[in-house]
This record gives sequence, structure tokens and C-alpha cells, in this order.
Amino acid sequence: MSGPPVVEIEDLYYRYPGGFTALRGITLTVNAGEMVALVGQNGAGKSTLARHLNGLLRPASGRIRICGQDAARLRVSDLARYVGYVFQNPDHQIFRETVAEEVAFGPANLELAPAEVAARVDAALRFVGLADKRDVHPYALSRGERQRVALASVLAMQTPVIVLDEPTTGQDYRASLEIMDRVRELNAAGHTIIFITHDMELVAQYASRVIVMAQGKVLADGGIREVFRCPDILAASRLAPPDITCLAQELAPFGVSGDILTVGEMVDVLTPRLGKVRC
Repeated sequence: MSGPPVVEIEDLYYRYPGGFTALRGITLTVNAGEMVALVGQNGAGKSTLARHLNGLLRPASGRIRICGQDAARLRVSDLARYVGYVFQNPDHQIFRETVAEEVAFGPANLELAPAEVAARVDAALRFVGLADKRDVHPYALSRGERQRVALASVLAMQTPVIVLDEPTTGQDYRASLEIMDRVRELNAAGHTIIFITHDMELVAQYASRVIVMAQGKVLADGGIREVFRCPDILAASRLAPPDITCLAQELAPFGVSGDILTVGEMVDVLTPRLGKVRC
């Protein structure tokens, strides 16, 4: 069950310096404990919206409240206590000489005791499976491992809200599931998660809510099954439901629910029907 609002956005507009309007009247609320997928085609405004949450971008107009506070009155360093942000490209945020130093940078800037910083670094590196890489230079790691370093850096800040921009970038399928399983553990531990992705299978498997964007606007906002029942809305953002959901929708004339999200659900639905077939 979700808690009180931690992100409140009202009539948000943003224009880049060249004059392009990237966000057009965004209004939405994210409650504590939610795990929200933010989806849409390239250029839909997903990352632009997400970067308003930690102050990297400031609205042309509109209002943002983070954990009950007016974001316009907070510095980026203040917002960093509430919102952790993992960039799509980890190289945009990694700059220290060792993995441990990179993960320690944020907590140290909070002026925590050295023992607390060290404990947070150890816990974050264990969580992402890089405890044995603490003394390695980040750029000696693979792209996928650097993504984990970036995630560990955010985890060490222990922010109530975590935003992940394409968190499975550079990961193979198995590693992607491992990362998302860890993200789900963070959500279960009380962190509010907002993740940007183009992978509808990950949305179906991990999110409890999906926000669909196109051309700087929100086209749909609701539960996964509810939104995936509307392929026209997804198509407007150049997306499609997972293959198994598309198959279920094709089988709707035969009494199969069109909101099936996983292969396991399909097996559960079809097995009793197949048991009635006689050769």
C-alpha cells in the first residue's frame, strides 16, 4: 500500500534554451512506496521530467514538491538528500579514482561520520555485487559494472526516492533481471522507485504503475493491466505491450483475458483449457 505523496507536479512546463518546449503541462503525483515505470519514445520528455526531480532542470512554469517541500526553494545539494538519480550513461556521473571513492562521495558530502560513510559504501557495494571491485578504477570496469557503481553511489545516499534512467543499459538479459530484482528489493524496503525504460517486459514484471509520455505530455497513467489494455495509447508513443500480452489480446475471442502480463499467467490460463482437449 502506498503512502503520502513524495512527488507532486502541477502544470509543469519546460523549454530548452533554443526554444523547444519539452514538457507541456505535466501534472501527476507519486506516492511513497510506489514503483513507477515512465515510458515513451525517444524525445517524449521522460528524462527531462525526471531531471526536474533532483533540480538538474528548473521549470519554465509550474510547481514541484518533493517530500512536501517546494523544490524551487531547495538547492540541488538539498534535493540530493531526497532524490537519488542514476543516469542512463554512468560515465556522466562517475569521476573518482576508485569504486569505493565514487560511492563514498555523496555520503561524505552529507558530512556523515567516517564510520557511517564506510558502512554505507560497504553495504551499497555488496548490494550491487561489486564488493570485490572497491579498489578498482571505475573505467577499468565494463559498461554494465559502471552502471552498478552509479547505482551503488545513489544507494549509499539512502534517499527516499530513487530515479533510474534506463537502469538495465549495458546489461545482458540475466544481469538486467538481477538489477531489477535488487531495485524491487529497495522498493520493498520502503524506497519509492521511478524508472525510465523502453522494455515493456520489465514494466510488466516489475512496475505497479506506468506513466506513458509522448511529445511532452502524459498520455496515460495507471495500473499496468489497465494501460496495456489500450494498445492505441501505447502506439501513439511508439510502444507496444509485451509479446505475451499481444498474444493474449489476439486470443480474446476465445475467452482469454487481454491483460495477461507474463508467460506464467498465460500458462495458468491455458493449462485447464488444454486439459479438456481430447485427441
